[in-house]
Amino acid sequence: MAAADVGNGGRRREHEMVPLAALIRRELRREKPEKTLVRFGCAAQSKKGEDYFLVKTDCQRLPGNPSSTFCVFAIFDGHNGNAAAIFARDNLLNHIIGAIPRGLGREEWLHALPRALVAGFVKTDKEFQSKGQTSGTTATFVIIDGWTITVASVGDSRCILDAQGGDVSLLTVDHRLEENAEERERVTASGGEVGRLSIVGGAEIGPLRCWPGGLCLSRSIGDMDVGEFIVPIPHVKQVKLSKTGGRLIIASDGIWDALPSEIAAKCCRGLTAELAARQVVKEALRSRGLKDDTTCIVVDVIPPNGFIEEPPSPPKDLNKLKCLGFRKKSRDSTSKLAKKLSAVGVVEELFEEGSAMLAERLGHQSSSSQIYSSLFKCAICQLDLAPCEGISVHAGSIFSTSSRPWEGPFLCTDCRIKKDAMEGKRPSGVKVP
Repeated sequence: MAAADVGNGGRRREHEMVPLAALIRRELRREKPEKTLVRFGCAAQSKKGEDYFLVKTDCQRLPGNPSSTFCVFAIFDGHNGNAAAIFARDNLLNHIIGAIPRGLGREEWLHALPRALVAGFVKTDKEFQSKGQTSGTTATFVIIDGWTITVASVGDSRCILDAQGGDVSLLTVDHRLEENAEERERVTASGGEVGRLSIVGGAEIGPLRCWPGGLCLSRSIGDMDVGEFIVPIPHVKQVKLSKTGGRLIIASDGIWDALPSEIAAKCCRGLTAELAARQVVKEALRSRGLKDDTTCIVVDVIPPNGFIEEPPSPPKDLNKLKCLGFRKKSRDSTSKLAKKLSAVGVVEELFEEGSAMLAERLGHQSSSSQIYSSLFKCAICQLDLAPCEGISVHAGSIFSTSSRPWEGPFLCTDCRIKKDAMEGKRPSGVKVP
């Protein structure tokens, strides 16, 4: 289903209704579309049958407006069965789009996207857990709109960017307990225990796991049989490519357990996206054999003429930025500076956040009145709320008072219970009378 067909999951108020023709006229007045050419290829080898992927190249921010088209690429690496991976593949995009207010221009839409990704991931997790199935899944979800790339991820699937000039950058964060000390601290602070599997005689083997449940990951979708401190809140990163473009490699851990990011990028340079995906899988199998499901999507984002030119040498004052590969860009940066950076091949970092606290992820977005036009909807499930029903995401425990309890965004009671459980304030499943 294209994003144009996705609703917002709740009842609409009449004052929010905007005629489609008016939305299209507004969009065309505000901005010129960024023209890019997106080519992709997919390859996979199955061991357990728990890897799934999503490819959609015909999504539209405004129905019927081809200039508002964006692309979605995602990988879901399931564990303990494939049910969670299938559910996330079929529902996550709908939930993300449903969390974005209607009537936004392109720039506002891109600014609202990180918050909507958080809401969509949490809603998908909440709905799947309500089914009572114990499966879980990683999720690496990529949205491409013009030169802007937005990546959200939980688990240990990964997305890397191979920019023109050979700079390889990681756009995701691995949520493996073995490798992420910050996540280990969060899990233990929320009531979980982290340790290795103990065998007869007291010896400990294998990677660090979270108990109860024994999961090696600290973030995932599903996994209702482990503690709620295993959260579905994604790390989100948004970057803008230079006009020379770049290549994304999105893959499950069957690839990354066999190949370092730099090797994966290097082994497929010069190949088309389709051949590149096959080559990455081939290299992973040659290195490690087929020990896990192995799935790879390669996406090339290039100029619309399909011809990639080498960027000109940067001015002296930009040499340092070029070496760094990324250059953080304020939302208030001038378009003149943006054009300079794009011309010399510098990738701009627009946004990055990985906190597992919903108040930080849902409440620190743009203060635009349009972004908060759905003030009385639950920020997670998009349920309509009466003014007296919503519980502020900034409030403390549902049983106590806190500073800023009057400030939005707001949550319904069920989503507030979910938030408290994820933060260790209430065991999973405890209901409020």
